[in-house]
Amino acid sequence: MGVSADPVGRQKEFDDRNGLGFPLLSDTSKKVYKQFGIKRPGPIPGKRATFVIGTDRRLLAAITSETKMEIHADEALAALRGSTA
Repeated sequence: MGVSADPVGRQKEFDDRNGLGFPLLSDTSKKVYKQFGIKRPGPIPGKRATFVIGTDRRLLAAITSETKMEIHADEALAALRGSTA
């Protein structure tokens, strides 16, 4: 699942362009951002973060690089491969 503060229509356009193949949650109120600790003050966009959560609901990895976007997928896949959950 992906979460973004973008409205549903904008997320649909993004999904249509990129063929993500997973659900996107529109968090325009930024409640989820706050719960995960990635909300920034004011109108500044939230931090880019990837959380890998196992089937047992345990956090397997948190990837928070904002300068090396390519590592999000690589590290998330590594966490999933190393998981027994």
